[in-house]
Amino acid sequence: MSSYDKYQTPLSTRYASQEMMTIFSARERASTWRQLWVWLAEAEKELGLPIPDEALEQMRANVVVSDKAFAVARDYEAKFRHDVMAHVHAYGEDAPAAAGHIHLGATSCYVTDNADLIFQQRALDLLLPKLAKVIKNLQEFALKYKDMPTLGFTHYQPAQLITVGKRAAQWIQELMMDLEDIETVRERLQFRGAQGTTGSQATFLELFNGDAEKIKQLNEILCKKAGFRSTYAISTQTYTRKVDLRVANAVCALGATAERICSDIRHLANLKEMEEPFEKSQIGSSAMAYKRNPMRSERITALGRKLARLPANFTATFETQWFERTLDDSAIRRMDIPEMFLLADSILLALDNVTNGLVIYPNVIRAHIDQELPFMATESILMKLAGHGVSRQEAHEEIRVLSHQASDVVKQQGGRNDLLERIKKTEFFKPVWNDIDSLVDPKLFIGNCPQIVEDYCNGEVAAKLARYKEALDKASTAQLSI
Repeated sequence: MSSYDKYQTPLSTRYASQEMMTIFSARERASTWRQLWVWLAEAEKELGLPIPDEALEQMRANVVVSDKAFAVARDYEAKFRHDVMAHVHAYGEDAPAAAGHIHLGATSCYVTDNADLIFQQRALDLLLPKLAKVIKNLQEFALKYKDMPTLGFTHYQPAQLITVGKRAAQWIQELMMDLEDIETVRERLQFRGAQGTTGSQATFLELFNGDAEKIKQLNEILCKKAGFRSTYAISTQTYTRKVDLRVANAVCALGATAERICSDIRHLANLKEMEEPFEKSQIGSSAMAYKRNPMRSERITALGRKLARLPANFTATFETQWFERTLDDSAIRRMDIPEMFLLADSILLALDNVTNGLVIYPNVIRAHIDQELPFMATESILMKLAGHGVSRQEAHEEIRVLSHQASDVVKQQGGRNDLLERIKKTEFFKPVWNDIDSLVDPKLFIGNCPQIVEDYCNGEVAAKLARYKEALDKASTAQLSI
């Protein structure tokens, strides 16, 4: 049967990186189980259990699960209805001298849970520099456009001017929050280790003839081999599913951030002020040949929407675990954990591509400013008139009348905002006619935006990115094939 004859997730066929897909592949999962059995046997031998050297040699030589071994395990699982025991027996066939020593003292969660923690650790390590790369792209963009005025929007209505760079700095701040949250869950991630069937360590206490100190040493050895600083102090049959929820809350929040940023980009594309990269031969619409749709930002929005809502699943899985463990966590975690990381990976690849090639159209931005700035400048005109001894209230009424006339031209007639021309033709405003043009320079209305952007991007952002300097120096922009 061809791969085209069965369902495959678009995350693996279209969006995610090979590196992330490998982490959650069937071969990586089963091979990691075998590596965990090797580490357990090595540690048990180091602590005095009679594990033969030949057994360890055969186990080490067969860590990577072959296609043949998968077929053997599949047959065993059909018989046993137990995936871990199926792989125990398949491993025993590949390493016959070790058949009686594999999985000694362990429960299934020794391999399943520890493997999941290893995969999450690796996946987090893969995400962090990719997120840093997106932030770096936007940092450079924000600094480049820190002085370029643009309309601010509140309620999606024109508001006080900001700068193009200032808006990007807001996006950066939200991504920085995601980076910090993901760093935190990565740093706090621990190992389950060897804890027994209900977390009591009873089987290992028996193996080591009541020597509890050896159980402590066993877990220290396992943590060192697996690259973890320590085990969780308390386990049941599993590590608490609160861990998965904490990781999900950090990783999945990236989906909300990505959706928000790309919604801004899509609106700005509609205004023709900003566009994502558009390939020379790219087709925007099968029907409307002229269209330049923001399809990458739309894709990111869709993936972000899916990712941002996954914590509900992790919450339900955690809260419905009974006592020391129920198996209703198994099937859903097989889907949710890989899907969470494949979604985040896919989003970051696309965000890297988009943020590294954003296109700005200054003339369009200025045209939009010119439609609104005359209204914004009226307060300055009032102050200038007051300086010439003109009544503030009389000036206010004159401006109100002319503003309504100009607004009618814009809204009812579809014309441009001609308020300033009206003011220049009205005798009442003659004392400030020569000042009008100087009062409507957009840079007079952007406040402290350039300094805000410079201080943030060269300060807090630069300090955070310094941690990823080596990865960023090697990084190239993600290229999307679809």
